Amino acid sequence: MVEQLVIHDDDYYVPDASQLVTEDDTPVDNFGSEKQQRLLVSTLYSAISQNFIAAANVGIYHTDGQPPIVPDVFLSFDVQVPTNWWEKQNRCYMVWRFGKPPELVIEIVSNKEGDELGNKLRIYEQMRVSYYIVYDPSHQLGEQTLRVFELRPRRYFETTETWLEQVELGLTLWQGEFEGRQDTWLRWCHQDGSVLLTGDERTQSERLEKEQAILEKEQAILEKEQALERSQILAERLRAMGIDPNTL
Repeated sequence: MVEQLVIHDDDYYVPDASQLVTEDDTPVDNFGSEKQQRLLVSTLYSAISQNFIAAANVGIYHTDGQPPIVPDVFLSFDVQVPTNWWEKQNRCYMVWRFGKPPELVIEIVSNKEGDELGNKLRIYEQMRVSYYIVYDPSHQLGEQTLRVFELRPRRYFETTETWLEQVELGLTLWQGEFEGRQDTWLRWCHQDGSVLLTGDERTQSERLEKEQAILEKEQAILEKEQALERSQILAERLRAMGIDPNTL
């Protein structure tokens, strides 16, 4: 597809958004990938307060004259989705409009056709995406489940470090239940390895904390009542022995 160029008042050439295919309505996801994507994206919006965009299956236009690349998940800091996101030029991530590439992209491998360790890796490297994550839960590409590539400074180097210093987020494989499905999930985590909570997990955690506080308060009241009852029984026994407990 040849993209038409337009000239803005500042003589800066950018592709004409009206000529770009921002979506083609092609269903490509499977149940596992779709749910994993939602877990990764929704958790960020529950846990991070600063400006950022996290999205799944949204195209990134990175080079004039080239088609977009569509990562399973991407994360870009210090940017915001435009208010009118239904306008053609606001429907996808155009690097020249946001002024920067995303800091992190994740590809979830479901077959051997995606070329995650070939062409996609080279594109993200050329875009200068700081971290490229390849998650391969069914081991389509080899024995490694999780592969992390870090840009240093212009080339990707594979690392075993899962704490991503530049974005102050970590990644971990977590056994548990999400939306009624028990499985191994790729989760964001803190530097100590504890996972970032989803909105539902945060609500449940806060509810459990409140219930625990109520139980502790009730236990303290019960212990106080029991101590008072024991004191009264002891006082009665002392009086029965002719001893005034108030003099002790």
